[in-house]
Amino acid sequence: MTIRYIKKAEKNPTTETANAQAVVNEMLGQIQARGEDAVREYAEKLDRWTGPIEVTDEELERRTKDIPASIKSDIEFAAAQVRDFALAQKASLTEFQTELYPGVVAGQRVIPMNVAGCYVPTGRYAHIASAYMSVATAKAAGVPNVIACSTPYKGEGIHPQVLYAMKVAGADRILTLGGVQAIASMAFGLFTGKPADIIVGPGNKFVAEAKRTLFGQVGIDVFAGPSEVAVIADESADADMVASDLVGQAEHGHESPAWLFTNSMPLAEAVMKKVPELIAKLPDTARDAAGAAWRDYGEVIVCDTREEVAEVSDRYASEHLEVHAKDLDWWLATLTCYGSLFLGEETTVAFGDKVSGPNHILPTKGAAKYSGGLSVHKFMKTLTWQRMTKEASKQLGQVTARISRLEGMEAHARTADDRLAKYFPSETFDLGEPVKS
Repeated sequence: MTIRYIKKAEKNPTTETANAQAVVNEMLGQIQARGEDAVREYAEKLDRWTGPIEVTDEELERRTKDIPASIKSDIEFAAAQVRDFALAQKASLTEFQTELYPGVVAGQRVIPMNVAGCYVPTGRYAHIASAYMSVATAKAAGVPNVIACSTPYKGEGIHPQVLYAMKVAGADRILTLGGVQAIASMAFGLFTGKPADIIVGPGNKFVAEAKRTLFGQVGIDVFAGPSEVAVIADESADADMVASDLVGQAEHGHESPAWLFTNSMPLAEAVMKKVPELIAKLPDTARDAAGAAWRDYGEVIVCDTREEVAEVSDRYASEHLEVHAKDLDWWLATLTCYGSLFLGEETTVAFGDKVSGPNHILPTKGAAKYSGGLSVHKFMKTLTWQRMTKEASKQLGQVTARISRLEGMEAHARTADDRLAKYFPSETFDLGEPVKS
């Protein structure tokens, strides 16, 4: 395969994560040992927050009552889009039972988790959309206890519009906490008495590392790091639109990769020229973030064929993947590794980030090779069950006993022996050679 790097990144998505591990391990150790006192200390030290941790209904109403009706309407519309998509996902899950052998009936149940922790980042930006992406999806799954956390905004508690989004989405408890201390509090059940079964939501490298470290004690959605975007484009693409979409995601932060995969050198060269021009026109905060992201993490790769482009794209397994190319159905059928796919110029990552419906909490750092993004399925457990008649145990018991003894597991075999002896006392069976030692 022939690929040419017109721009090669100086860093990759894992470059900046090593130092996070030591910081997170120290914080989790302190919080596990000292509980809520340690959390309050970290909240004061890192976020300058000394107010109440849990948001009361009265405080929520006071802080959201002055939000303009037009803004409330937009948040309600977007939350409904996400909720409706999640409900459609839920409908795709079915319970069933089937008779596998005469008298042997097995099936599955689909049950929501009991407690979900939803983290909503607030740092450089107020991530209003992340509130309804996580909370509304958990409630659509039927989770009875949804705890939402977000960082204090400018020293005055959770951003009012984030609070409103949490309320509209259906959060049951809301905590004014950010970072590692928020993840730990939800995992350990601090302030609520309800340890989370699963923790979801995007965040910085410290949040991502805390989730990774706690995975196993709690479930998590995805290993979510800095936001990523890749655009596949051919000669039919509009270079202005491609450049705009790359910059649109690079503004997430200094460590947010933006990649272009194309089989058109003229398109690649045009985008390379336009991206810095667009970054220069951004306001200060976005210009600083997008400029660093493009400088350190941006890549432009030119291939000879669309098949090679698809292979490169699957290798990168980007969080967001846009396709600005002809024959969109071919790309849909061919591409296999991405968090969420945006087909055609008419859609863009920003639509998915804010309002279109499919969830924007997605795998990064190559995790799309083995995992999808947040969905209603993440909040639900598919549980199996079985039931059988005594007559069915005649066949299953014999096979179980023989296989168990072949494996050397005599106690397993005897559980089958005992049933056969009880249910069919007058019959003789081939139960295999007993294990001697």
